[in-house]
Order: sequence, then C-alpha cells, then structure tokens
Amino acid sequence: IAAAIMPELYKIPKKTALKRMLNFNTPPLKNTTAEPVWKVLIYDRFGQDIISPLLSVKELRDMGITLHLLLHSDRDPIPDVPAIYFVMPTEENIDRICQDLRNQLYESYYLNFISAISRSKLEDIASAALAANAVNQVTKVFDQYLNFITLEDDMFVLCNQNKEQISYHAINKPDIMDTDMEVIMDTIVDSLFCFFVTLGAVPIIRCPRGNAAEMVAVKLDKKLRENLRDARNSLFTGDTMGAGQFSFQRPLFVLADRNLDLATPLHHTWTYQALIHDVLDFHLNRVTLEESLGSEAGARPKKKTKKSYDLTAADQFWQKHKGSPFPEVAESVQEELDKYRAQEDEVKRLKSIMGLEGEDEGAISMLSDNTAKLTSAVSSLPELLEKKRLIDLHTNVATAVLDHIKSRKLDVYFEYEEKLMSKSTLDKSLLDIITDPDAGTPEDKMRLFLIFYITAQQPPSEVRLYASPTIKALIYCQEFSLWKMPVLPYTCGAIATHLFSRVMNTGSQFVMEGVKNLVLKQHVSIYLLLGLNSCHGDVSSNMHGFPSSSPLLTLIILQAIVFVVGGGNYIEYQNLVDYTKAKQGKRVMYGCSELFSAAQFMKQLSQLGQK
Repeated sequence: IAAAIMPELYKIPKKTALKRMLNFNTPPLKNTTAEPVWKVLIYDRFGQDIISPLLSVKELRDMGITLHLLLHSDRDPIPDVPAIYFVMPTEENIDRICQDLRNQLYESYYLNFISAISRSKLEDIASAALAANAVNQVTKVFDQYLNFITLEDDMFVLCNQNKEQISYHAINKPDIMDTDMEVIMDTIVDSLFCFFVTLGAVPIIRCPRGNAAEMVAVKLDKKLRENLRDARNSLFTGDTMGAGQFSFQRPLFVLADRNLDLATPLHHTWTYQALIHDVLDFHLNRVTLEESLGSEAGARPKKKTKKSYDLTAADQFWQKHKGSPFPEVAESVQEELDKYRAQEDEVKRLKSIMGLEGEDEGAISMLSDNTAKLTSAVSSLPELLEKKRLIDLHTNVATAVLDHIKSRKLDVYFEYEEKLMSKSTLDKSLLDIITDPDAGTPEDKMRLFLIFYITAQQPPSEVRLYASPTIKALIYCQEFSLWKMPVLPYTCGAIATHLFSRVMNTGSQFVMEGVKNLVLKQHVSIYLLLGLNSCHGDVSSNMHGFPSSSPLLTLIILQAIVFVVGGGNYIEYQNLVDYTKAKQGKRVMYGCSELFSAAQFMKQLSQLGQK
C-alpha cells in the first residue's frame, strides 16, 4: 500500500492546486476537447511569485487565461469576462478588490486568498459588494493555503516578497524586540501550515533545542493541534488529506536553525544549478544573462542587453544535469550540440539529394530510398527546433558560468574549502590564495576566510591576525552568531582528492584549460544528519519532539522534510537529492525560510557585524 501511494505523497501537489483554482476551483477535466472558459487572472506580487515557477504563459493560456495582470496596475473594465483573483489578504489588496467591485470591472469575481482571510476583512468585501450592487457577481471566495513557493517537486521556499522581514538578519539582530520576533515566527508558521495543508499530511515534528527553529516548531505544533481538534472544520480530514491520510505515511518534519552551519552558504560550489545561483542572476527558476551585441572592429562596444531563460521541469537536459559537476555539464552540452549538428547536416544532405537532376538509375534509386527519411526528418522538425533552443540556452548559460570559473579561479576555492570543511590536509596556506591577485574577487577571498575561521581549530585571537579591516566586521558577526550556538562537528565537507586537469577537444565550445575537473564524493550535511537520526527514532537530548507527534518507532518513516529557519541554498538541496537517490523508498524534501546566494548571505552578515 505504501509503495502504491508514495508518488502522490512525495511531490508537492501545488501545481495541481493552482490548476484547480484556475478552473474555478473544480478539478480540470482530462482528455477533453472542449474549449476552456476564457477568463482574466488578477494577482499581486506574492501570487505572481507562486505561479511563475510552476505555470508557463502557454499553460495559463491552455487553462483559458487570456490576460494576467497585477492587482495594483491600471486595468480597463472587461465587463463580459470572469476574473480570478489570487492575492494575499492584506489591507491594501482588500481595498483594491472593493474598488474593482465598485467600478464593475468584470462579469464575475472568484476571490482566492493565498493565506486565510480574517472575518473582518471578509465583511469589508461583503459591505463593498452590497454597496456596489455586486453581491451576485462575487461567485466564490476561497482560502487556498498556498503561501509558499515551490521551486522543485521536492524543494520549497517561504517567500520572495518582503523576505527581509523573516531573513537571517531579522532573526539574529541583537536588539530585536520580543514582539518583533513573535511576528517573524508567526509569519514562518503561517507559511509552513499552508505547506502541510497543501501536502495533505500532518507531520511528525522534530527540532534541536534552544534556537529559533524550536520557537517555530512549538508554534506550528500548536496551530496543527488546534486545527485537528475541530474535526468538522479541520483542513486535514476528508478530501483535503489526499495521499497523506494514512497515519503510517506521516512525514517527518525536521526543523533546523541556520546557525548550526554557517559555512555551507558561503561555500564555493561545483554543481550546475548551485553554480548558476552563486555566480549569475538566478531567481525563481529564471536566469538572466547580460549579453553584449556584436560590433564592428574598432567601433565602440554596443550596450549590453539582458536576456532571461526559464529553467523548467520540461527541460530534460536541465533535469538530468542540474546536479552534475560543471565539467560534466559542459561536456554534455557539447555532445548535445554535436548530435544536433549531425541531425541538421542529415536534413541538408537529404534536401540536396531530393534536388538531384538527371534520369540515371542511381539518382532515381537514391531519391526513392531517401524520400521516407526526409519525410521523417521534416516531421520531427519542431522537436529539432526545440532541442536547438535548449542547446542554445545551456550553451549561453554554461559559457557565462565558465567565464566566472576561469576569471575567479573558482575551482581552486572549491577544492580548498572542501578540504577545510572535511578536515583534510591542506596543500597550501590560506594566505597563498588570499594574497594571489588573480585568484577571485575580494568577496571570494572573504568567503574563504570565513569558512577557514568557522572550521579552524585555532582560537579566534590567532585567526584574527589574518584578517583585514574589511573582514573584521564579519568576524564580529561570526562571534555573535556562531559562538552563541552549539555547533555540530563538520562532517559535511565533500572529499575531492582525485583531481586532474584537462583540455576538452579542440572543437568544443568550452575550453576548460587550466580548470580542474573535481570528482565529487557524496557528503552528509548537518541537516541531513538531524533528519536521519530522527528517522531512526534517535531523539537525543538536544532534539525536541512534540506531544501531538506519534512515537517514531510505531510508524513507517518514508519521507523526511528538512526545513532551515534562517535561509537555505542549493548546495544543501543537492546534498539531500544525492542522498535520496541512493536510498530506495526514502524521500527527503528541502525547504527554507528564504533562498539566498553567498553574496546575499554575506550582505546580511555584514549588516549584523556593523551593529
């Protein structure tokens, strides 16, 4: 039974929930040829961020969405079309919805709130509808409980808009008031509650003691119990439960605090997706590159333009290689390019043969033999063009990543940091890299120094001698956040000792000369260790369980959800993905309060260091 329902439980069913909402909150019919009902989608920035990683413009059009507009933009009346609203229940949004009702903008209104709307705000809408004589036009009002962003089937982040309100900096400010901390915790808990309502499962909660993660766990546990207590109105009974209704299928939810591991977010990485997030502008599954237009020799360089690419689940190359080491990705892009060129050359050759002149038997025979081949080639042309688009996409993205690797010697940083974090023998001193003018930016050097500082055996006074005045502010921040928290031993560093340099074939788009091809070995992160220990029923003195959670030994734990309070990154996500590939029947999801790059995390540390 467990195996039969596993696929439903282990994917975040958010896309299904969104499609249901866009179909007027009824399940969309499969295999139907009927035309969809045409409608307008109105969302705020929160709704836009939730929808954009999951549904393309084409998918929205297929669902009957002819127009999608921001709530607070200037919108013309379209009186004969229904409107689906997908917004947060904020005061400003409610006021604008009431204004739309007064202005009679649409034929009917389907109001969907990302989080639960309060009774008082609902009454405000009712009053506005009554005053505008539009009561019958407000067709449905739903609480969708979708206040989180799904980036992958097994990865989610709480918010993108106003993320500074629940950031690492906000949580760890030394002068934070208790009331402010309560607001932060409530915001995080509201989103996590929405996540579990959407998943359709009541979690078994575990967390370390004595930090922000424990505060979140206590509040979430209370909110879940309050909802379960009212069986008639519980969001975890009946159809809402979905695959998670079986008690033995309850997921383990491990809450962790960012302060348990400050090194990983600063780490220079070596896998494709994590590298893109580190060195490029990668945001909600969309990467934006600066591309300079070609100019004639001697002419002034033309202005750079920005071009965006969506990296989606429909991109098979992305799905296969996003977790691969970069040299492997570069080689695979080149192989795909060579395959495409071979197919393209075959089409050209067949066209040439079809145009042969003359009556000789050889030409006629060749023409007959190749007609079927050409027909097949032409019929596969749309597929070939799509393949070319994806090859161009990854060629451009991988080239941009490679430029950063070569100009900043990121392979050197990655190798050295891996050795630091795994306590391996170092082949050179820290100062050799920091003082090398060709090795990276000042930010790269600062990241390396901080990892050295966090993982070093020397007392802080000795390590401080290496610091420049710029880094000292950050060291102060480390003292505030690191020494205050009990730190688990660093078992998370990958061991990458088998190194070799190579040059790819001379016809390659990617000249890897001077770049090390680092062989990755699987490592176990602190957060994964917490999850594994909890999965095996090991609730040690520093791990906190909750009364509403059943004893682990009586349950089959097939799924764990690791959530980092204070922010996360693609390095940790990939670590969990690699682990689950090796464990048949086990799944681990990854979530975080915000998703930041190393540069964004450094900025928050700097702000804390200046206090």
